[in-house]
Amino acid sequence: MMADFPSRIVIHEEGPREGFQIAERPIATHDKVRLIEALATTGVKQIDCVSYVDPRRVPGMADADVVARSIQRREGVRYTGLWLNTKGLLRALTLPLDLVGAIRVSASETFSIKNTRRNLAETLAEQREMLRLYKEHSIGLEWGYVMTAFGCNYEGEVPVPQVIRMIEHIYALAESEGMALKGIYLADTVGHATPLTIARAVGEVRNRWPDIKLGVHLHDTRGTGMANAYEALRFGVENFDSSCGGLGGCPFAAHAGAAGNVCTEDLVYLCHSMGIETGVDLHAMIQCARMAEEILGRELPGKVYKALV
Repeated sequence: MMADFPSRIVIHEEGPREGFQIAERPIATHDKVRLIEALATTGVKQIDCVSYVDPRRVPGMADADVVARSIQRREGVRYTGLWLNTKGLLRALTLPLDLVGAIRVSASETFSIKNTRRNLAETLAEQREMLRLYKEHSIGLEWGYVMTAFGCNYEGEVPVPQVIRMIEHIYALAESEGMALKGIYLADTVGHATPLTIARAVGEVRNRWPDIKLGVHLHDTRGTGMANAYEALRFGVENFDSSCGGLGGCPFAAHAGAAGNVCTEDLVYLCHSMGIETGVDLHAMIQCARMAEEILGRELPGKVYKALV
């Protein structure tokens, strides 16, 4: 396939949620809030701030409600949170963050059971109930997410036909409720992807749905995160989740080395060097990475914020 680089990409900043949900020590609520507010000055238009999850399973999100209520919002920025079940959605409805509807399924059923305690059939049933709640509360549906789209520590590499089936399930669910999707995100939830598996999956999805809008959620667990981002760019992907400083990791990835998303400032640097617009002020994002490092009290895996002083 010929390179089809986009002229501009959209970055969804995941650092506050991805990073603080698995921090090694408790992080003060006011520190979470000040990082979110600083990120809002960088040019990103969406910041994922919290997860609406059981604090017994994810203690780092025990103060999610307080964080959500404490943010001084900046005009033009969406402040979002993640829910994985109807209980989390109902909690989100009581808080002042932006509600963005999504359908989420996992290509690895084993991971789904570990992550949400639901198999595929149970997940689809709950996603259908959430779609009805979206309609009831006028929440717009945007993206379908296929988690573990490139591999899983429990099941190994995920075959591309399995990813295609998950996308079919997502579209069927949306259509059954009379709702339209903006596009599909392929999530490398545990950092299993390589440029080859990115090319295979994105290429096959494009072959099946030529006009589909695609996004990727990439982790750098095995050191291939930025190479995977480049490969996604080569295939014309325009939507990326990334994480300031490379914060984060999945709490249910089954190993301690589950690194965070691809680093926001590294991705911005790569894109700007190729003439791809991001709308993000690189130097402002670098300052946020340094703030995150100071808050966590440890070195972060990002590269650019250490190189550009």
